[in-house]
Amino acid sequence: MLIDPNDTKPIYLQISESLENEIIGGRFKVNDKVYSQYQLADMFNINPATAAKGLNVLVDEGILYKRRGLGMFVAEGAKEKVISKRRNETLKRLIQELVLEAERLNVSENDLIDMLKEVHKGRGGE
Repeated sequence: MLIDPNDTKPIYLQISESLENEIIGGRFKVNDKVYSQYQLADMFNINPATAAKGLNVLVDEGILYKRRGLGMFVAEGAKEKVISKRRNETLKRLIQELVLEAERLNVSENDLIDMLKEVHKGRGGE
């Protein structure tokens, strides 16, 4: 898990996104126990309330569930929910920003697509 002190996002959102990354990456699977707020607080030297807020974001989204006295666990369908959320929110927002910047720089749609293909190919994509 990584928290970037230079990131403008609040730490609690960085924590929730980092846990989402671990769920997508397969580190945590359905019904696996995730880090407690105190473990996260120790890992990142932050207030446990901040860590709890990051965990509760994922509970509110149905990605984690609480078991009283036992901790937080990965919910059924969590990976699919995270992927869907990121496709429909994060990826769309990034694409909108990219298209706006391309328009400001007078980059054609075809040139932008070529640039995307080049970057994707360079990262091992097809």
